[in-house]
Amino acid sequence: MASLTPDQSSAPPEKPRRRAGGPGIVIARLFGIPVYISPYWFVIAGVFILVYANELAATLHGDTRFIVAAAFVVLLYVSVLIHELSHCVVARGYGLPVRRILLYPLGGFSEIELEPQTPGREFLVSAAGPALSLVLAAGGYGLMHVVSPDTITGTLVSQLRWANLVVGIFNLLPGLPLDGGRMLRAVIWKLTGRPATSTIAAAWAGRVLAVALFVVPFLIGVVNGTGGDLVTVVWLAVIAAFMWTGAGQAIKATRFRERLPALQARRLARKAVSVAADTPLAEAIRRADESQARAVVVVDHDDKPIAIVNETAVMATPPQRRPWIEAGSLARTLEPNLVLPADLSGMALLDAIRRAPATEYLLVEPSGQVYGVLATRDVDHAFAGV
Repeated sequence: MASLTPDQSSAPPEKPRRRAGGPGIVIARLFGIPVYISPYWFVIAGVFILVYANELAATLHGDTRFIVAAAFVVLLYVSVLIHELSHCVVARGYGLPVRRILLYPLGGFSEIELEPQTPGREFLVSAAGPALSLVLAAGGYGLMHVVSPDTITGTLVSQLRWANLVVGIFNLLPGLPLDGGRMLRAVIWKLTGRPATSTIAAAWAGRVLAVALFVVPFLIGVVNGTGGDLVTVVWLAVIAAFMWTGAGQAIKATRFRERLPALQARRLARKAVSVAADTPLAEAIRRADESQARAVVVVDHDDKPIAIVNETAVMATPPQRRPWIEAGSLARTLEPNLVLPADLSGMALLDAIRRAPATEYLLVEPSGQVYGVLATRDVDHAFAGV
């Protein structure tokens, strides 16, 4: 879930890859959920403080306006954290694991590892964030009857009231990746019984909203003859870009899930021939061609597989050298995690590959008999166009 900017409430399955770096700096752990803050947050927060301090110049002077501006930015992101935390608490109430909350320059992100099991739960988890933002806005409205609007406290309460109101209403817009988009997805899912179709529909609604956010300010500026406020136009353009990207990611993740059932190790396996380690590479290739095999497995004296000849190394070896090179010299030793059951499919197969990155894996039957070789390049080809 996200606030201020596009939302991604759960982590879709990913193709095997390694993460580059961590998500940010851990600043807290609430209800057992780690809260990270992006390093870039400090840069954008500084910009926000300068902009807001400039707006306060008419009423406050000296360092006071910067202190007030800094307090507002910090309290604003506390409100964003509460927004995200509400998603997480409801999700965990339904038994959904939460990996972390990330505060980044334009809002927040709560990473829920599994999708809600029903449309109703999806709706409630998604609605929790905007609902709490609106509650905070209502609380701010009530406080305005207690504090004086001319004081520093009154100024902060007033600004936070409006900020939470905007966050709550904006996140209710019916399009992914906003919370309202996930609520729309839940409604369509309930009506059609097809979660994939509901995601695609809600994502396209998000793209329409993104285009509207980008175009409408220009149209208003043309109609009014003012050209529009530059800061507002740029801000909305950035949000529109995030929304368009987030909606695209939702579509891509849905197509990914639809292809998962077809991802079966047996269907992707290459037929393999067995050779001794001292077999000349040229002879190993000849045997493979004769058997119409696309992989070579090195076996010991008991015909037990001990290594897989690396395809990339074979292709890099000039034909004239192949008679003088032993096949075993171009093979990778078979570690236990490089031997996979031939019946693996879907996410189980991807998880096995992710745990032990390699170029080839040996596939075996439940009896232990060799079925074939799985090449990661064939897995990648299976996702072509996703």
